[in-house]
Amino acid sequence: MHREHWILMASAALATSAPAAGAGNDTARIIDEGMNRSHVMLTASELMDGIGPRLTNSTNMRRAEAWAVAKFQSYGLSNVHKEAFDFGRGWDLLGSSVRMVSPREIQLTAIPVAWTPPTNGTLRAPIIVAPIENKEQFAAYRGKLAGKIVLTSLPGDGTEPGEAPFKRLSNDDLSKLDKFAQPRFDPADTERSLKRNRFAHELDAFLASEGAVARAKIAYRDGKLVSGEGYDHQVGNTDKLPTVEIAAEDYRRLTRLARTGEAPVLEVRVDARFLDDDTHAHNIVAEIPGTDPKAGYVMAGAHFDSWIAGDGAADNGAGSVTVIEAARILRQLGARPKRTIRFVLWEGEEQGLFGSINYVQQHIARRPVTMGQSGFENYLGGKNKYPITPLPGYSDLKAYFNMDNGSGKLRGIYTEGNAAAASLLKQWLSAFDGMGADTVVAGPTRGTDHEFFTYAGLPGFQFIQDPLDYESRVHHSSIDTVDHLKADDLRQASVVLAGMLLQAADSDKELPRMPLPTQPMQTDPFKYTYPDPK
Repeated sequence: MHREHWILMASAALATSAPAAGAGNDTARIIDEGMNRSHVMLTASELMDGIGPRLTNSTNMRRAEAWAVAKFQSYGLSNVHKEAFDFGRGWDLLGSSVRMVSPREIQLTAIPVAWTPPTNGTLRAPIIVAPIENKEQFAAYRGKLAGKIVLTSLPGDGTEPGEAPFKRLSNDDLSKLDKFAQPRFDPADTERSLKRNRFAHELDAFLASEGAVARAKIAYRDGKLVSGEGYDHQVGNTDKLPTVEIAAEDYRRLTRLARTGEAPVLEVRVDARFLDDDTHAHNIVAEIPGTDPKAGYVMAGAHFDSWIAGDGAADNGAGSVTVIEAARILRQLGARPKRTIRFVLWEGEEQGLFGSINYVQQHIARRPVTMGQSGFENYLGGKNKYPITPLPGYSDLKAYFNMDNGSGKLRGIYTEGNAAAASLLKQWLSAFDGMGADTVVAGPTRGTDHEFFTYAGLPGFQFIQDPLDYESRVHHSSIDTVDHLKADDLRQASVVLAGMLLQAADSDKELPRMPLPTQPMQTDPFKYTYPDPK
């Protein structure tokens, strides 16, 4: 739909939705500024083309932090600052190469896994295919791995997509999201998940003890896409062996050759460095001050960090520049909201929601969990430990809106199980019906920075967005560049976000809260499972 149609339809919606006094004029000005004088794609290019990927605590992330602070300040935001939390080592990838040199020479599509140690120059060694997924399988490979590059993934047989990789949501798709999800609580399952996560360290230690020289794993998607995801950033607890992720097609070629003839020989070079001078990552905070210091604040956030295979554009540069653009729009219009509007760019989300969990722990409510562990343990432990102890600022946050689903157009909002909030959210969204952002659904979402707000009983929300090609090929991948951002969608998202923030900040009504969560009963008290391997 063309921009002019959006503006006309939104104006018509304003006339029929009976918003609070002054809200209609504010929304019309937001639409005008965000559609006709948008900075969002220029900002996206500055960040993604100019700075690039932003692995937490990397040199590039430090550059991006300084850029974000300067950007907020240039728009006249207040209280712009970096808020530190303990994360672990930084890591820079300076260069890499993975080549097959026999039985023929070919450059492979591959990427080192984040926080992997460097090679000492280029190492040359034959491969061995040794799929391993638990400690019981170590015995099968003892005495066979010395001097080898160990391929530890099953190759599988390839996958062809069954549907088009690029998609927009239909009305039927949206209706299917309006479904209540039964909460589930199973402490034993949580502990099993933690044990599976710890296996990665046990595998690395076993391979090193057997004299392997490197490890390779398969990329989790076809299409010559790689991601380089890695999670071992704790000081003193990173892997011993260099590890690379090889594109699925290249990995399977290697395993076929190893099955039918002499093992292929690879040359692997990883030029990387650890950064241990400062183990603190930083959330970037900026504000538009409210006129009533007792009215509390509303907040929008997006995670600022990314993986390094691409430029971190859809995940989550798109969300970050949308938050920045919403701040610019409101500041450009001279908004003077009753409640403070706070904007936050989170770090460490990709390693386990580090930034947002730390924010909740420091400012809102605490759980009995020790931060600074692996992100996976922070995440699972943090949402399953009780009691929750509200802090003095607990009641100040009136709404949190999160952006982290790529660059697709906003189609509405999830209530995240907070059914009582649906009516007011629908009212606030009504001005944007003509832009397609008209759906409020019951379903919860997981895996991003609103989670620990909702786990503390706070009104935290994620928007519904058109998926485009986010999950199918862009998410975490080597093609996550500005080319896959949709300018019209980002302009629309920035306008809707700015409008929702201003209405939440000015409304005489507050979004209902969920009850403060307490220890649940086990969902299935009669459940049996197979015993865990010892």
